[in-house]
Amino acid sequence: MGRRVLLIEDEPNIIEAISFILSRDGWTVHTHEDGSTAIDKVRAAPPDMVILDVMLPGRSGFDILRDLRESAETADLPVMMLTARGQSKDRDLAERLGANHFMTKPFSNQDVRDQVRLMMGEG
Repeated sequence: MGRRVLLIEDEPNIIEAISFILSRDGWTVHTHEDGSTAIDKVRAAPPDMVILDVMLPGRSGFDILRDLRESAETADLPVMMLTARGQSKDRDLAERLGANHFMTKPFSNQDVRDQVRLMMGEG
């Protein structure tokens, strides 16, 4: 089973926290901060899972998720969405577009680690 996660996020504190907790849990964490080139990053080195922020420079996480689900190569890629806005309409849209899980910021490091394990069949 793979242990590579791509974190698409533009907030340095979130990048540092998630990278730290997942690296300690045995994951190789790659990061990307630009929404407009995120799909290219996924295709260039397909990860085992994506953690995707909703609000990114260049392109929204919802648009990126839509593209991932429309492509045969990434249609089944596990994706956890992150957002600072926890409105139910955001959660509903993420689920409609095919997100595997939706997590609202702030979150605990343990919640992120546990959810990644669960999504990857390790929990």
